[in-house]
Amino acid sequence: MKKNDMVRVEVVDLSHEGLGIAKVDGLVFFVENALPGEIIQMRVLKVQKRVGFGKVEEWISQSPYRVTDLDQAYLRTGIADLGHLTYEEQLRFKRQQVEQSLKKIAGLDQVTVGDTMGMDQPLGYRNKAQVPVRRVAGQLETGFFRKNSHNLVPVEDFYIQDKTIDRVLVTLRDLLRRYDLKPYDEATQSGLIRHLVVRRGHYTGEIMVILVTTRPKIFRVDQLLEKLKEAFPEIVSVWQNINDQDTNVIFGKQWKLLYGKATIEDQMLGKTYAISAPSFYQVNTQMAEKLYQVAIDFAEVSKDDVLIDAYSGIGTIGLSFADKVKAVYGVEVIPEAVENARENAKRNGITNAHYVCASAEKAMHQWQKEGIEPTIIVVDPPRKGLNESFIQVSSQMKPEKIVYISCNPATMARDIKRYQELGYHLKQVQPVDLFPQTHHVECVALLVKA
Repeated sequence: MKKNDMVRVEVVDLSHEGLGIAKVDGLVFFVENALPGEIIQMRVLKVQKRVGFGKVEEWISQSPYRVTDLDQAYLRTGIADLGHLTYEEQLRFKRQQVEQSLKKIAGLDQVTVGDTMGMDQPLGYRNKAQVPVRRVAGQLETGFFRKNSHNLVPVEDFYIQDKTIDRVLVTLRDLLRRYDLKPYDEATQSGLIRHLVVRRGHYTGEIMVILVTTRPKIFRVDQLLEKLKEAFPEIVSVWQNINDQDTNVIFGKQWKLLYGKATIEDQMLGKTYAISAPSFYQVNTQMAEKLYQVAIDFAEVSKDDVLIDAYSGIGTIGLSFADKVKAVYGVEVIPEAVENARENAKRNGITNAHYVCASAEKAMHQWQKEGIEPTIIVVDPPRKGLNESFIQVSSQMKPEKIVYISCNPATMARDIKRYQELGYHLKQVQPVDLFPQTHHVECVALLVKA
């Protein structure tokens, strides 16, 4: 098999990233926009030692679960990399991903994984946009990079984003063109506007705009903001972030408030939160509420419980538990988020939640020295999962329950295996669809002390 060969194959499965899987001459091929059960004419794009990558040249037969009217830009950019699969099948696929990870990585095939909790309307849900600004065909454009490239595909309707956010982005794009503000050029390290970031409170409607620039001065920024606020009076906060580094990281270290207040507010499970520009806040508010409610239900908390909220962010998880337990101790590495969490506790009249800025492991060691004995530890780690040192210190604290909120079933399964070796038993698992139309799946797992 070599590049540009054509071969007729059957798609037999989906990878965890939503790519079709086909097998040819002992090689596993990954094929974009191909679904199980489909017979395709495949062009070979790349061949490695054991795997290859292919492209659909023609469908000889199509899956009954295929969505046929999806704009291909959403697949090419990864905005909606499962958008070609019916929503019911997406939910089934995500449950299967969790089951397979637990079986293959943790050796657990007896655990019942609940049906994935989905949305009634699985579109237009994202409360945050981060879009690059580049020149395409001689004109400033906003959109999304084509997968595995830095070629911008212009997009106006982002499909899974809040529609008001989409309109703000289009208005901003037109104003940047009008005032002749230059888009960033990676090749020459020139231009001014790198990214536009827009957040909108799901319940409050408050909007924050962040202009990511290569240098501090923005020509005629006051006129631009005046026009923007006229179009969208609900914009209450505008920040500038300065990033002059040759990097894929969106934000630089320097922040400047251009208009309004420093944060926007939103609600989750009846509590009010201030959200700062760099802070993490779940992008799907409706499903985050369901996710946190599952965590609360799994924990079966009482007024005697002491809870540690590791990776606490702006406090959304811990504060959701606070009025049901004796005390909450939260830890987070981002200083602004810790400050937000403390303010959010005050804002909601919560006096039993305590937040520190440190690594989770360091804070846990300190709390151990101070004699704090948690009955429940809630973890919500990044995609890479938990460090071995965290697993060690958290199990040494001997909580009765560990509630694991995961955005990556594979690293969750790996960590669960370690906790089992340290005396914990996996009791319940519930997938929740925070990211409809994409391959990403969140879930909540409950571990209890054996």
